[in-house]
Amino acid sequence: MSGWLDGRRALVVGAGSGIGRAVVTAFRAEGARVAVLERDAAKCEKLAADLPEVPVVAGDATTRAANEAAVAAAVSAFGGLDVLVNCVGVFDFYRGIGELDADLIDDAFDEMFAVNVKSQLHAVKAALPALRESRGSVVLTESTSAYYPGRGGVLYVSSKFAVRGLVTALAHELAPDIRVNGVAPGGTVGTDLRGLRSLGLDTRSLGATPNREAELAARVPLQVALSSEDQAWSYVFLASARARGITGGVVHPDGGIAVKA
Repeated sequence: MSGWLDGRRALVVGAGSGIGRAVVTAFRAEGARVAVLERDAAKCEKLAADLPEVPVVAGDATTRAANEAAVAAAVSAFGGLDVLVNCVGVFDFYRGIGELDADLIDDAFDEMFAVNVKSQLHAVKAALPALRESRGSVVLTESTSAYYPGRGGVLYVSSKFAVRGLVTALAHELAPDIRVNGVAPGGTVGTDLRGLRSLGLDTRSLGATPNREAELAARVPLQVALSSEDQAWSYVFLASARARGITGGVVHPDGGIAVKA
């Protein structure tokens, strides 16, 4: 691959680590100019130090203000916006309904859906005028959890089903001006996907799970444990002109779980 995104102007929301950070690297390698939105201050500092030419906006992606600031920064730096990517996410570490304290459900639900769903709505809404002008594209992050049972708890799985709905609804509404697609990654090595603060899981990172690579490889037919860098190429494809006839679609970089016996 070379130059698949030449001239593209992109904003990656949730770019401080994991898949989002890999998307930044892959997009820039393929010729895109990239701006980022990230909540974690330390990750923002590292992004700014490592990539001084990349506009970095620090803010909470679940809010209107942060998304509007990030879009404004991208448009100011690049003169417009062609691609919006959202890689924001939070996990529930497989917590089932039977394990959820009834007193915590309201807060946990609000946090899960704010991060995994509302952040994507705010990002698209903020970017809409610029994307209409450029006839650009959106790539949202679903999950294999939205297609197969057991890949998350009841709140995580339902939030990712909601993102499936966003992709379909937005693709229908925004055509023909803007393409909207999703990537549904399977388990990924080295991500810093954190747990819900409302459940006391925010210091726990999915990427730090012991024997994670072997466990991921064992669960899928291809027996591969995909990295964030592996996942990033699906975003490159969907953002490129090679995918100009695709909207409302989903790429499944998950090791072939759909054909598991």
